[in-house]
Amino acid sequence: MSHPVIAVRPDALDAPRVGLISFLNCRPLLWGLSRTRALPDVRQLSAEAAGELLVAGELDLGPISLADYLRHSDELLLLPGLAIAAEGAVMSCNIVSRGALGELRSPRVGLTATSRTTVLLAKILLEDVLGLSPAYFTGPPDPVELLRTADAAVVIGDPALRTFFDGRAGARPDVERPGDDRLRVHDTATLWTEWTGLPMVFAVWAVRREYAQRRPEAVAAAHHSLLRARDLGLGSLDAVSAEAARGTGFSAAQLGLYYRTLRYHLDSRGLRGIERFAALAAARGEIPAHRDIEAFDGGAGL
Repeated sequence: MSHPVIAVRPDALDAPRVGLISFLNCRPLLWGLSRTRALPDVRQLSAEAAGELLVAGELDLGPISLADYLRHSDELLLLPGLAIAAEGAVMSCNIVSRGALGELRSPRVGLTATSRTTVLLAKILLEDVLGLSPAYFTGPPDPVELLRTADAAVVIGDPALRTFFDGRAGARPDVERPGDDRLRVHDTATLWTEWTGLPMVFAVWAVRREYAQRRPEAVAAAHHSLLRARDLGLGSLDAVSAEAARGTGFSAAQLGLYYRTLRYHLDSRGLRGIERFAALAAARGEIPAHRDIEAFDGGAGL
């Protein structure tokens, strides 16, 4: 299977193989990279493929879902400062239900295979926060299809963003009325932040340890290029939103709101959010026993 490449130069044979998520949420970074052309080998992939190829050693650095990073942190180093996160609404990672979640003591919940982090987060929220005992099944990423046979569904990406903009967003379990069977959209990051007081980090950027040890200068240069491209995109969000909106069914105003809601920086509070999520995931047996988060150091690659 071939994947689109932003640019490849003959003098770049030893440059890092960089993955990038082709979804809407990564458009500010893509926009910046398309202007700087600082990285010669950038492969636009689905979120799942980007993480899988990084773990398999077919990419040297790139984005990876937080859950997969934590499962493979012995092979990977965190790239500082880069993330896809939210403090409050994320808008595109939702639990959708018919009626009040609090009344569904043992709901049948449809999951999507397209986001391991959001699925794990949803399980934590449904079970640990709301005290439910769900029965899960995996189905297509379309919330309409999932809800044909489910009481609730976990949806991400464009379908989730569409449900958010339907005007049913922001529903909270504690204000839903008994017997209300309207479609409810529960933003997972909002629920997480209300519960923990911390940002929710959905994806991070990581580099393979062996590549960082072998080519620390190349990783440092790529890291700088990614930070520069991110800042360029975030500084031009009106242009990014207008370009990204073409052919999507979303307006530039909607995507502008989306991009201004997301966090593309990983700061100390985001790291605390990662630590909290890791502890909860480890307690559930979803990731190996918790270990300290190790970040790439541009000087040593360690």
